[in-house]
Amino acid sequence: MRVLSQPLQRDRGRGRRFCVMERALKHKFTVGETVYFTASNVARPAASGTYEVIRLLPTDGDDCQYRIKSSTEAFERVAKESQLDIS
Repeated sequence: MRVLSQPLQRDRGRGRRFCVMERALKHKFTVGETVYFTASNVARPAASGTYEVIRLLPTDGDDCQYRIKSSTEAFERVAKESQLDIS
């Protein structure tokens, strides 16, 4: 995760100063990469195992998201980056 910041800037017309912070999250995995998915048993039971990254999805708060697919399942899943490891 990379955090970009700019120096203090003046608020237009009011003379106050404030700090501008911008955050840019970068996906750790790429499309086509094989990853190990660890299921979160709290929300929905899912099969842990190896999956292929199908698509990069927008972030969900502080976590990047991916569409992943297992060769043993007929459907795709959405997984957060915190649930994935290099396979």
